[in-house]
Amino acid sequence: MFCLQCGQGLAERLLPSEDRPRLVCDACGYIHYLNPRVVCGTLPVWDGQVWLLRRGIEPRRGYWSHPAGYLEVGESTADGALRETHEELRWAVQIVRLLGVYSRAAAPVVNVVYLAAPLEPTSRPQTTPEALEVLPFAPNAIPWDDMAFPSTAQALRDWIAGLDATKGLT
Repeated sequence: MFCLQCGQGLAERLLPSEDRPRLVCDACGYIHYLNPRVVCGTLPVWDGQVWLLRRGIEPRRGYWSHPAGYLEVGESTADGALRETHEELRWAVQIVRLLGVYSRAAAPVVNVVYLAAPLEPTSRPQTTPEALEVLPFAPNAIPWDDMAFPSTAQALRDWIAGLDATKGLT
């Protein structure tokens, strides 16, 4: 890797001000932090079913996921989630609430997932280059063995747990 300030090579060093080795430029002293990136998306739910897409791009092409992608500079996580849903499904949705924030030490991302509902209940998502197939799934029909990412599976489990928690409350 090369320094973002001066272009020289970076070396791993343990600095007195840090608790772990960092990538440091010996030429100018710049510290290059390797931090996780933010991914945001929605779990679109309508009429008791969650809409998932079969990924049309790598990583994990052909596996099921909810619409999500990297947050862009200048947008909130909610704005990014709505943008990604529209890009991947050509579907206008509205945020209902935050479902959860998911991370794993082994993955360099933090996933922010919102529950969403369609703006127009009669509209349906479409396939795109990023979504080979788009289908609704009832909680008992989710294709667990074909999930693209652990964070998708966890978000789905949290959604189902929320459904179970509300049974018998009204």
